[in-house]
Amino acid sequence: MSKLDALKSRARALGLWAEAAPLGIEEAERTRFSAWLAAGRHAGMAYLARTREARLHPERAFPWAKSVLVLAAPYAFPEPPSPEGGLRVGRVARYAWTRDYHRALEGVLAELEHAARDLGLRAKGYVDYGPLLEGPLAAAAGHGWIGKNTLVLREGFGSYLLLAVLLTDAEAEPKAPAPPRCGTCTRCLSACPTGALDALGLDANRCISYWTIETRAPIPLSLWEAFGNWLFGCDDCQIACPWNRFAEKGGYWRGFSPEPELAHPDLWDFVRLSNRAFSQKYGDTAFARPGRAGMARNAIRLLWALGHGALEAYLEAAAADPSPTVRKAAAQGFFSLGRPRLLDDPDPGVRTFARGLWG
Repeated sequence: MSKLDALKSRARALGLWAEAAPLGIEEAERTRFSAWLAAGRHAGMAYLARTREARLHPERAFPWAKSVLVLAAPYAFPEPPSPEGGLRVGRVARYAWTRDYHRALEGVLAELEHAARDLGLRAKGYVDYGPLLEGPLAAAAGHGWIGKNTLVLREGFGSYLLLAVLLTDAEAEPKAPAPPRCGTCTRCLSACPTGALDALGLDANRCISYWTIETRAPIPLSLWEAFGNWLFGCDDCQIACPWNRFAEKGGYWRGFSPEPELAHPDLWDFVRLSNRAFSQKYGDTAFARPGRAGMARNAIRLLWALGHGALEAYLEAAAADPSPTVRKAAAQGFFSLGRPRLLDDPDPGVRTFARGLWG
């Protein structure tokens, strides 16, 4: 057994799917990613453009590395029941039903890095935050193909996969790529409520996940209705995918534990908890990415879309929130009700934003 095979076996013993390939990105994928960036489809995720060269040429960014071991953790959880009490409406993307997957997978990577050292190998692991294109690397390693929803699709399972990578200085044999098996199906494209998916891939400027997770900016009013009942992220393109009918039969990695409080959070937490209390409750969850203010902003849009009876009380609480992000969302909410508010907010940014809504 080669040293790389030994690492694969160790990862599989920990319950993960593990495949390896030489480190590198195919020319077709480099062309696609460059065109995607040039078209501005990464929206406000400027770090993707800043790290373009490293992502396109990881063998240059990590000259010591010869191979990549790609780990895939399935997360096809059954939906937990909603807890009693609180304001629990809207939907949360499935991956966020468990505590932060980065931390869970980092523990595995640390163990594999230690095992690599014992084998005389150099190794370095990343979960999302490295300047790497995890999807194309996973496809090159043999996990599956990149679907029309831009996610890795594994035959016999689907796309509910979270990825981590371990760079090593071991040699790896190249593999023939998995044939794309989407065929003529375009269900994911049709299911996207904002039209963010098309033949060119994902346009983050219209993506629900981008707006509810990756940015603190106000969500454009033109998109409010299309976001429907999503509070955090969106799984519509995955739900529509026929391959995902296999996913729940495949289960989920034992390192994950879905929680009712994360699948069905109390929206009042986002305007009633202090930042410190929010961090104590949600600091090790996916909600920490947009933060308390971003989650309150999301909740305002959601309550408006649902025509929920708690909207006005929520807006009043948001209008007094210490965060300008939340108060801007409150101004949008009041505007949608035809009520000018926060036009004289003490923060000039909020004041200008609120006045701009009214032309």
